[in-house]
Amino acid sequence: MHFRPASQLRDVARATLERERARLGPLVPGGELVPTGASLLPDLLTAGDIDLHLRVPAADFDAVIAQLREVYAVVLPGIWLDGFATFAVPDADPPIGVAVTAIDGEHDRRFRRSWGRLAADPAARMAYNALKRAHEGGPVSGYLAAKSHFFDARAAEAD
Repeated sequence: MHFRPASQLRDVARATLERERARLGPLVPGGELVPTGASLLPDLLTAGDIDLHLRVPAADFDAVIAQLREVYAVVLPGIWLDGFATFAVPDADPPIGVAVTAIDGEHDRRFRRSWGRLAADPAARMAYNALKRAHEGGPVSGYLAAKSHFFDARAAEAD
């Protein structure tokens, strides 16, 4: 894994968000597409990807997932859970990931709590950057495991 300042992606992240909002608006009228991930906060390090969070009404979740399968590439279906799915924008450069959650579901709350905590707490952002620096040049699997643990802890702190 290699990381760089998220501030380098700020304009691209903004344009990506607006483009994907325009694409998804007609498909997901009750949804809300928001930025998430390191590109959300300019003082974080990023692997160079852009992460988006699509929040959809719980009653519409399954129908939205069926529609998104026609638009996006399915990512890691083995980690999908009730009210949570992951996609990627095909052939995007930089890579664009879209996490979909049922509004007010467990995973929606986890995303909002953990990223809200990072946005509000400079020490948490410093710790996240330290985690990334510790995994610079290392295997993706080790980084992803450490990142998951980090976010579990942030979500628990916000309770």
